[in-house]
Amino acid sequence: MEIQIDPHTLERAEERGTNEAEIKDVILTGSSISAKYGKMAKAKVYEFNQNRHNRYYEQKRVEVFYLIEGDKIITVTVYVFFGKWEV
Repeated sequence: MEIQIDPHTLERAEERGTNEAEIKDVILTGSSISAKYGKMAKAKVYEFNQNRHNRYYEQKRVEVFYLIEGDKIITVTVYVFFGKWEV
């Protein structure tokens, strides 16, 4: 299935600390999470071990929200959370 990343998603990705490669990886290999309004969503935790906004974080969780239209996955937005999760 083709993955179409909306320009809005790419803008939010840059602001929030992820990129196109991680967005595609989350869609292909992430775990399903709940979403509202007919959307679908997946999440994945990545090792981060870096500073962001002057704080050190061990991991980041990337959540991608998307729709399926025909044979296309179309992203809606992406959220990124920094912290530590049990994997």
